[in-house]
Formats: sequence, structure tokens, C-alpha cells
Amino acid sequence: MVKITFPDGSVREYEQGVTGFQIAESISPALARDVVSCGVNGVTTELNRPINEDATIALYKFDDEEGKHTFWHTSAHLLAEALQELYPGIQFGFGPAIENGFFYDVMPAEGQTISENDFPKIEKKMLELAKKNEHVIRRDVSKADAVKEFTADGQEYKVEHIVEDLEDGTISTYTQGHFTDLCRGPHLVSTGAIKAVKITSVAGAFWRGDAKREQMTRIYGITFPKKKMLPRYARRS
Repeated sequence: MVKITFPDGSVREYEQGVTGFQIAESISPALARDVVSCGVNGVTTELNRPINEDATIALYKFDDEEGKHTFWHTSAHLLAEALQELYPGIQFGFGPAIENGFFYDVMPAEGQTISENDFPKIEKKMLELAKKNEHVIRRDVSKADAVKEFTADGQEYKVEHIVEDLEDGTISTYTQGHFTDLCRGPHLVSTGAIKAVKITSVAGAFWRGDAKREQMTRIYGITFPKKKMLPRYARRS
């Protein structure tokens, strides 16, 4: 058994290997429906990661800062997955969650461009993929295997990042559908929680922020767990 301490100081015992989602379910079905990630000993993580020792826990909904970050982090991957399907040969740079949504830096293949005219089809593809409710699967791989994998995929920027920035040892990747990305997480358990999508803008961005390097295309977006939240956001913007 493991002892789980909640933010109010209360303690419950669970079987070893319990997940954040199971803990939320034990409290209430409503909470389990709304929770998107959890904090274990102060570190935000996925709801399906097993807890094998005594720990403190916080359960995050979309309304929480940590919950939004998790939600938009997975949404950045969903954007990349959609772009991969729509623009064969596209290269990926970095795609983080930000204060109000997310972005992804990409390099379209020769002859391809991405403009505001493309936003509707990108949004449509993202929603199409989200409806598949694809599981987001974490793997830990060696640096050498990560280089091989992303080299085979033709992802030059990812390979450069692995070789120049990441230490030797294991590297975490996350896969949903046919898209795999280097990432520390955390992420949603699956993409089905994403119900509303808006691509908000497109801009140029130098690779690694270096004006001497090639200019990539930066695509910004925002997503929500309920369709009705998107019009509210639009009215505030």
C-alpha cells in the first residue's frame, strides 16, 4: 500500500501502482471526468503514470495553470500531427505550451507555404484526429536510438537538438497516432479531451532564435475541453 497525501493534509491509502486517474475516480466520477493531469510530489505528470511509493498529490483540471499547460502541450503535438498529414515532408522544430495556448515551429517542404488561408483545414484536421481519441504513449529510449529514429523520419532539426542539446542516457518520446515527438511531458492520456480548436496566427521564427539560422514558420493556436469555451475566448480577444 502507498499513502497519498492531498493538498488539504488528508491521507488515503491505495494499492501500489495506483494512478492519478484512479485516485480521482475514488473521490468522484465528476472529478475523474474533469481532471487532466496531476502533481506528484510537486512534479506535474500524466494521469496514467503509476505511483509506487508514498506521495503528495494534486489533481489538476483545465482551469488550473498546470492543467492548461498539460492540455496545451498535447495540443501542440496534435497540431504537429495534423501538419504532418497535411504537408508531407514538413520538418519540426520546437512546439511548447505557452501562457495562452501553444505554438509549433515548422519548416515546410520545398514549394509548400502555410498562411492564414490554411487555418480552417488545419483546425479541421486537428479536430478529426482528436475525435479518434488517440492514446498518448510515452517511451524512454537511448540517445542513440532517438537519433536513429528521427534520422529515419527525416527530421533534421530534431536530430540536431538531440545531438547538441540532450545528455547521454535515456530520452523520453511521446507518440499519438503516427506522430512521435521528443518531449519531457506531461501530456493528456489521450487526445479525445480536445473539443475546440483555433489556429490564431502565423509568423516567422529563426531556428533556435538565431538570426544566422534559417527562418521557420511559427503557428500559434489555442484549444479547449468544451466547444462553448471557444466563443467566450473569441469575445475576450
